[in-house]
Amino acid sequence: MSVEAPSLVYGPVPSRRLGRSLGVDLVPFKTCTYDCVYCQLGPTTNKTVERREYVAVQPVLAELRDRLSETGPPDYVALAGSGEPTLHSGLGEVIAGIKLLTASPVAVLTNGSLLWRREVQDTLMEADLVLPSLDAGDEHLFTCVNRPHPAVSFSTMVAGLEDFRRRFRKPIWLEVFLLGGVTGIATEVDKIARIVDRIRPERVQLNTASRPPAEEYALPVSSEHLAAFAARFDPAAEVISERERSPAETNDGADRDADIMDLLSRRPCTVQDIAAGLQRHHGEVAKRVYALASQGLIEALPRRGKVFYHTTRAA
Repeated sequence: MSVEAPSLVYGPVPSRRLGRSLGVDLVPFKTCTYDCVYCQLGPTTNKTVERREYVAVQPVLAELRDRLSETGPPDYVALAGSGEPTLHSGLGEVIAGIKLLTASPVAVLTNGSLLWRREVQDTLMEADLVLPSLDAGDEHLFTCVNRPHPAVSFSTMVAGLEDFRRRFRKPIWLEVFLLGGVTGIATEVDKIARIVDRIRPERVQLNTASRPPAEEYALPVSSEHLAAFAARFDPAAEVISERERSPAETNDGADRDADIMDLLSRRPCTVQDIAAGLQRHHGEVAKRVYALASQGLIEALPRRGKVFYHTTRAA
């Protein structure tokens, strides 16, 4: 039996950064300029810097219109999902179309790798909020952590962030993802902080590995160290790691977990397997899988370079 692809519009999902947000996914699963060692969705399968119309714009907007009629206005419409949204050549058209459908602000979550391209900057000018990333303070660790496409160098990426900041007059919230023993040490955090001083975002938000990463050696930073590192930024950064979520936040959406548990009781599955099997979006599934794992109902099983999940005896 054939299975339909998961929806390109998903949610609303609870987000610590964006409240109750509707997600819009503009590129196929794991189409990205990076292959980050910490990615919760696994290794990148299509590492590229080619910008094109990966999915048609009008069907995406039609799907969003239908979802908005069901859910009402969210806190944000977030362009994010399964890969790097700035790879979509029609990103500006999508943002303009969203603004005709809802008064909710539009946020774009990007790894920031293509902001050195003027046409990418131009497509983001009508967004209300841009959330780029900066995960390292030098070329060596940038290469180790983000594993970028050869066309993206560290200096070019940082220059793009600085240039975009000069042009974009609305809020920028910069995410810094720290890994234990790699970038999550004081000397490396200070390198990142010096670059942040040049970018001047409205907020700096610290994160670390909460869900099983693409590589087992991508280790989290403790809560105590995250708090200490946050104070090394001026002004101090926020800690947004899901490790710090309350049980109520983590448990939101529990009514949708029965299908995941039923599937995993039959055989181990990756996040991608679950999303395809249940016709749900990878981002939604990843959040629910993390919640179930935090309750001890499922556990991760790394195998052959992938992370599978299966039910535990407690379930």
